[in-house]
Amino acid sequence: MTTRYRVEYALKTHRRDQLIEWIKGLLAVPFVLHSQPTAVFEPDGQSVEKQASVAQQRYAEIFRDVENIVNDHIEHQKAGKPDCSKLKLLVPSVANFFTPLALHDAFIWQDRRRCISFRRFVPPSFNDVRLVLNTAQVMSLVRSGPLDLVTFDGDVTLYDDGMCLTRDNPVIDKILRLMKRGSKIGIVTAAGYTEARRYYERLFGLLNAIQNEDLPLEAKENLIILGGESNYCFKFDANSPDLLRLVPREEWLLKEMLLWTESDITELLDIAEASLKDTVRNMRMSATIVRKERAVGIIPKYGQKFCRETLEETVLIVQKILEMSDVGQRLPFCAFNGGNDVFVDIGDKSWGVLACQRIFGGIEGSKTLHVGDQFLSAGANDFKARLACTTAWIANPLETCQLLDEIAELDEMQQRKTR
Repeated sequence: MTTRYRVEYALKTHRRDQLIEWIKGLLAVPFVLHSQPTAVFEPDGQSVEKQASVAQQRYAEIFRDVENIVNDHIEHQKAGKPDCSKLKLLVPSVANFFTPLALHDAFIWQDRRRCISFRRFVPPSFNDVRLVLNTAQVMSLVRSGPLDLVTFDGDVTLYDDGMCLTRDNPVIDKILRLMKRGSKIGIVTAAGYTEARRYYERLFGLLNAIQNEDLPLEAKENLIILGGESNYCFKFDANSPDLLRLVPREEWLLKEMLLWTESDITELLDIAEASLKDTVRNMRMSATIVRKERAVGIIPKYGQKFCRETLEETVLIVQKILEMSDVGQRLPFCAFNGGNDVFVDIGDKSWGVLACQRIFGGIEGSKTLHVGDQFLSAGANDFKARLACTTAWIANPLETCQLLDEIAELDEMQQRKTR
């Protein structure tokens, strides 16, 4: 019984998004009732179109119902009683929403691209629902416009894991397009460097492109980097050899962040380091401990690679130990799986996004979009960004490009409507 509990809960639920799983379950019913897999043996091609039309109608109705339930949740938020909403009762882990979600229209949009309604053997999947949610969020942002701030994770969001943002990366031109339309850009990354040169080495393609782009200097300076989740701030500077300048903490720290004492930071990192050392020993990991000013983690020794289960176990152990400590209840932190390492950072991406909003004059969460690849409930450092703004969950840099193309296309459609 204990083993089954650990397998079914401790090792699985932290890798699920309960809202997506709930919507996926709702869509399973019309799939079973209307998919008609036997139609593949019928010669009449019209039955395919008819089946798809019926399935699309049923799926769209469900997304419309979910859209209304989200709106009800938002009304309860405004009344200060989010726990009393129907959605909160159905999906207890759901957080607050910054905008309504255009789920019905977003499903039609994605169905045209993914042919979800035409499928007879494969039901609407986790990825189908995730992309519908992304499109719904973008539609709501564009319709309420303007989109004032877009923040991005680095690895797996803008470029492949461990790589750099080179000039041939197609996402660069799409970010420049956002900047030309007036959006501010923030890169909120776990990479924690104290020197501008290190960020230039990772992002030189974008930085050089901005430098060479025909943009007003003021627009070029609408790029900032928040490193170490929320610990180091750099701003674009055309006169710097690395095209970035360090912004002093007193110019961007939030009031709450001023309460983070150095003694608490040291204590939390000491506890995290001790936990990581114990786990490395117990799990017989070939790892090196890395201690930084505001982070501590493990990286594999040369030529080694950690398995996913070991990384997740390490994250969950250190996270639980810190949560149960006194300092962990006073000081925000983020423990996450970086793909082949584990790190604990002071603060988290919600603070990083909030800092970006403050630097640009107090942009609201309903006018901000954070794009990242890690939104699971544990071991994922983009998850906390949901506390600060609207979000889009992507799986790879190609999806980031597709999302930015959606924003441009929807923005163009919206402008045509208002002319």
